[in-house]
Amino acid sequence: MDTPIYDFLRRYNGADMARFHMPGHKGKIFLGCEPLDITEVHGADALYEAGGIIAQSEANAAALFGSRRTLFSTEGSSQCIRAMLHLALTCRPAGTAPVIVAARNVHKAFVYAAALLDFEVAWLWPEESRSLCGCPVSPETLEKTLASLSAPPAAVYLTSPDYLGGMADIPALAAVCHAHGTLLAVDNAHGAYLRFLSPSRHPLDLGADLCCDSAHKTLPVLTGGAYLHVGKCATEAMAERAKSALALFGSTSPSYLTMACLDLCNRYLAEDYPTRLTEAVQRLSALRMTLTARGWLVENSDPLRLTVAAPAGLPGTALADRLRQGGVECEYADRDFLVLMATPENTPADFDRLLAALGENHAPYAPSAPLPLAKGERACSIREALFAPQETVSAEASLGRICGAPTVACPPAIPIAVSGEVIGPEALSLFRHYGVETVDVLQ
Repeated sequence: MDTPIYDFLRRYNGADMARFHMPGHKGKIFLGCEPLDITEVHGADALYEAGGIIAQSEANAAALFGSRRTLFSTEGSSQCIRAMLHLALTCRPAGTAPVIVAARNVHKAFVYAAALLDFEVAWLWPEESRSLCGCPVSPETLEKTLASLSAPPAAVYLTSPDYLGGMADIPALAAVCHAHGTLLAVDNAHGAYLRFLSPSRHPLDLGADLCCDSAHKTLPVLTGGAYLHVGKCATEAMAERAKSALALFGSTSPSYLTMACLDLCNRYLAEDYPTRLTEAVQRLSALRMTLTARGWLVENSDPLRLTVAAPAGLPGTALADRLRQGGVECEYADRDFLVLMATPENTPADFDRLLAALGENHAPYAPSAPLPLAKGERACSIREALFAPQETVSAEASLGRICGAPTVACPPAIPIAVSGEVIGPEALSLFRHYGVETVDVLQ
């Protein structure tokens, strides 16, 4: 597969031009990547008005992902989340309401999008919660929620895989959405690779209408590289307006280094990646079996993730410290879980080091009590709350106050209390559980 962006950057650098244009480094080496770091010079195309090399590369990506249209982002899935919600609202069918039905384990980028776009949210809650990161939604729960609304929402929004690797039943949930005349939008930030499994487990192939992938999370792309996908069954208007939707939320100075990585990734995916992916999945499956035999409780997750439940008296954060001492850094850890993400770029030696660092577990696993659901009463809209004067108070002093900006660590960047909600005792309990010490509330 051709790589038009990368090839142009190489040609431009080889031409030895005197650079009287941005960026200020002028191609001189400071980090090492500067010679290929340019701006929109003649022939380089422009991300949000693409008609040349960028458009060609995006068309290559669309062919690889089987989408109606795939567009690049250099500002991560956060930009794509805002854009796909904008598309869902502005291209919604007649008779649908400017409401998004969303599983509660959204990334905070969703909350910020709700403030910027000023839409209402109807939350989907799990029947029982084991983690802030998860929010399993059954087709029956979704059907009941949609049937209770006075009008179909603009979209249903799910996060799958979630931060622990939980995967939604996309085909069944998409069928419910489409039966109610609404579309399904999926935050697939952690699952770009799912398209290249056999069979594909990518949301687009399972019925989603809109989807975003963080290429940099599971593919060899610099941080910030992401895709916005418009599914083949989505409307022509969505496909046509997708680029302007991204431009609404993106910098006018997108990184050509990141775009070059996305461009090169097309060739990487088109060559032997599916075979290497299969090998990595098999290696990780064998690792799960070995850890189980060594006394660890390994959770069900997407194929490239390892989620280990913390045994009694040994929190996930302590397990993360143990790994660091053995030369291994995890993706995420909290009191209850340890999360590691693998790709085909992890070597067998990496897996051996992980096994050696984690060792055997002899601590018992005790049943854990479900976490409370922080269903705070809505006092004002998300937009009103985020744009109102705020102050920072201790988490313990926030009881009864109205949440301002969601105060969460990244990862996992999942709000406990959402802007505009009254902070109740359940939220306080979760603040303690996850070590949240301060909260922004309305003055």
